[in-house]
Amino acid sequence: MWTKRRILVSLLAVAALGLLALSVSACGASNDSNDVNEGEPVTLGNLQYNVTFSRYLNANDSEDSAYLVGQAEPPPEETYFGIFFEVQNESDEPQKLPTEMSVTDADGNEYEVIPSESLYALELGGEVAAEEQVPVLDSPAQQGPIEGSAVIVLLPDEASSNRPLVLHIPGEDEEEANITLDL
Repeated sequence: MWTKRRILVSLLAVAALGLLALSVSACGASNDSNDVNEGEPVTLGNLQYNVTFSRYLNANDSEDSAYLVGQAEPPPEETYFGIFFEVQNESDEPQKLPTEMSVTDADGNEYEVIPSESLYALELGGEVAAEEQVPVLDSPAQQGPIEGSAVIVLLPDEASSNRPLVLHIPGEDEEEANITLDL
């Protein structure tokens, strides 16, 4: 009786260990979908985008004021929202960043990314050098607190109630990445 119980316990332990190994190995599985969550990379053409962080920005905060250089005081009941990126060019040729991006809320309202003069800004329409990244190593954006290049959207206060917010990044040939922001 004792031997059967010991064998059964051993078999259950091996089965549990096998299930654990299978679930852990799935964590590194690639996601070929262009619909991802913040923090998950997505590839459009030869550029891999990763939204590393997103949050509301406060012009009265010393860190946030650096992201908001050149921006006017937001209108009443509107707030600036920052989305921080790392973009990797995986090809041996320079690649163009899109000229525009937008955010939609759950009600389908669309908000365009606004131009920025900040040293931390992602240069829309700019170029990513061959086999390089944005932000460029040792740049203010890469060395900054969030270690990413930012795009800014002016959102009405009610947008935070209309979640999820989704960032849309256009790619080549009508391809688009949709990144659900963690707000």
